[in-house]
Amino acid sequence: ASLKEKGADWHFIATLDDIAWLFNLRGADVSFNPVFVSFALINQQQATLFVALGKVDAQLRGVLEQDGVTLRDYSEVAAALAEVPDGASLQVDPARVTAGLLENLASGVKLVEGLNPTTLAKSRKSLADAEHIRRAMEQDGAALCEFFAWLDSALGRERITELTIDEHLTAARTRRPDYVSLSFNTIAAFNGNGAMPHYHATEEEHAVIEGDGLLLIDSGGQYLGGTTDITRMVPIGTPSEEQKRDCTRVLKGVIALSRAQFPKGILSPLLDAIARAPIWAEGVDYGHGTGHGVG
Repeated sequence: ASLKEKGADWHFIATLDDIAWLFNLRGADVSFNPVFVSFALINQQQATLFVALGKVDAQLRGVLEQDGVTLRDYSEVAAALAEVPDGASLQVDPARVTAGLLENLASGVKLVEGLNPTTLAKSRKSLADAEHIRRAMEQDGAALCEFFAWLDSALGRERITELTIDEHLTAARTRRPDYVSLSFNTIAAFNGNGAMPHYHATEEEHAVIEGDGLLLIDSGGQYLGGTTDITRMVPIGTPSEEQKRDCTRVLKGVIALSRAQFPKGILSPLLDAIARAPIWAEGVDYGHGTGHGVG
């Protein structure tokens, strides 16, 4: 329907998340991302998936063939683009395909440029999608409850480091049904380390969780039904007055954004400013974006 609407005969996709969504397939070629290295070329009669054929077992190959999906080796994509008939029109997203690939097209092939239809389609969660995400969040929440129960019992009784936090939280997630992997390297950061975006503790450099302060935990899991990204901040001992003030400023920002009513289609920086306004009012700011999507 999208090809017809755009007046295109063919559609070429080079973005891995769009391909994974469109074919409902998952892989493990990129760390923490359930995607596989591939290309797709589609017209009204056929869909061709270009992937290293050794990754596709006989059962999956049979399912894809029943759905009318032709498999070709990943290395054959240039030849396939060269086979697009002269005079045909090809829909592409210019921001998501390289010029080198498009140079394989015949000179008479017309490019129809625009967003891949899958980009918007996969952002609109169906009721089934939403239910899968809810189940993933429930399992992840159970893992967090197990972890925090351990943390409460272990504080003051055993040596805990940022690395220990990572180990115990990962182990709790691993025990949940449908768990696949982490969705990114766990960030467990105590006091000053928590002020560094995307901090990661190492064997050589990490903090021991002791004394007073704030423990930041930013972590997530990949489950068969969805992906989680969870941030929690835990007081250890007695936080300082400055830390209490910072937590209050952040809470005010959360409340301001939660209460905001805004028009459909508003640009996200305008909402970002609502979240920052109570923090700016006290002459401070934070060097990071505000939030991101779920799913």
